[in-house]
Amino acid sequence: MTVYEKALEFKHKHPGGITWRLKKHCDVVEKHLNPGEEVLFVFMGQKNNSWYEVFMSCVVVLTNKRLLIGQKRVVWGYFLSSITPDMYNDLLVYQGLLWGRVTIDTVKEKVTISNLAKSGLDDIETNITEFMMQEKKLYGSSNETSKTV
Repeated sequence: MTVYEKALEFKHKHPGGITWRLKKHCDVVEKHLNPGEEVLFVFMGQKNNSWYEVFMSCVVVLTNKRLLIGQKRVVWGYFLSSITPDMYNDLLVYQGLLWGRVTIDTVKEKVTISNLAKSGLDDIETNITEFMMQEKKLYGSSNETSKTV
């Protein structure tokens, strides 16, 4: 299943979020998927902290190796952020009156995705947290074995 198909699946399951140019954002992430990387979960929103700024649309893709955030610019170029499990710290979920917001805390920065459908917040939190905690355990065990050698 492609990134775009997964994004449409989420959009139909949880309507109400604000997203523009979904196909273009998905194409950015598709271009940067590594061999052997499979898409587990996709959601979309605005990559900013404000509910009234609706022109920073992005797609967030959880793969079996990392978290990718893709944004296609209107005229030329794009932005792509990659968050690996070793860089992940915490996740903050906020539910407002109309939309929700998720803040992903990493070692270097905090990434906020706003204007999310409220009904999808539990789904987003569960998928990201479960994956990252499982992967963090693997990172921890590989670090312990390298220290003993």
